[in-house]
Amino acid sequence: MTTATKTPPKESLFKRIFTRPEKDYWNAYAGGIMLGLVLFTSYFITGNGLGSSGSLSRLVAFVTDLVAPEHVDQVPYLLQTAGGSLNALDSWIIFVTIGSLLGGFVSGTINGRTKFETNKGPQITNKQRWAFAFIGGFFFTYGARLARGCTSGQALSGGATLSAGSWAVMLSIFGGAYLLAYAARKLWN
Repeated sequence: MTTATKTPPKESLFKRIFTRPEKDYWNAYAGGIMLGLVLFTSYFITGNGLGSSGSLSRLVAFVTDLVAPEHVDQVPYLLQTAGGSLNALDSWIIFVTIGSLLGGFVSGTINGRTKFETNKGPQITNKQRWAFAFIGGFFFTYGARLARGCTSGQALSGGATLSAGSWAVMLSIFGGAYLLAYAARKLWN
């Protein structure tokens, strides 16, 4: 006589992806070596380093060109990116950014770190944390465009070529970040 066994209910693909066990982080030195190899490969293949703030400005130029193409043709900064018949998304930096986003998602998923969460201290609400993150992101992106590059563009690409301006920008970014972190430490404790 055989007995019927119950088959466990199948988990959805979504649940299986977002409930994987968390793996340990890479060794920092191994990660640094890999990042250096990626930077070298980027210079070798594209002739450009790494960065991402340029893709955000290109995306804004693309959307502006869709909404108000006559405005794009009158602003010198936008004209060189999306003026006339130029497509603002036709650039190596767009592909680097898309690859970074996809690679981060795949890596996070494989290593069990892809989840919906808000990291914050006990003295702050989720809404406040998201508001501060948005405001900080806005200022950082604006500053990155003024500095002619974000941390990856300035520190990795500019620092690798020993650009004095890149080193000055990075020291300013880290100094400012430490001062702000010290001033806002009560929100995290």
